Amino acid sequence: MINVIASIEIKDGMVADFIEIFKANVPNVKAEKGCVEYTPTLDVNSGLPPQSLDKNIVTIIEKWETLEALLDHIKAPHMLKYKEKVKDIVIDVSLKILQEA
Repeated sequence: MINVIASIEIKDGMVADFIEIFKANVPNVKAEKGCVEYTPTLDVNSGLPPQSLDKNIVTIIEKWETLEALLDHIKAPHMLKYKEKVKDIVIDVSLKILQEA
């Protein structure tokens, strides 16, 4: 199992627009071979001292059956269309690609 934590920094005031575009693509991603989970998340204030909050970060939680499935996902035509739609509102993307220890 491959786990992905994608942190996407969005331009100020554009998070709702990004979420709308992202969620429209979720059914396409979930239909991909090997996709187990694909969920956008936002920070929630838990009050825990080590927590860092950022209103402009959308964190995507992903699970894939294999690394190959993840690599195919990145090249999927619907992902290329999605990237084109969000290119002017995304500032930066950071990925953590993880497997169970």
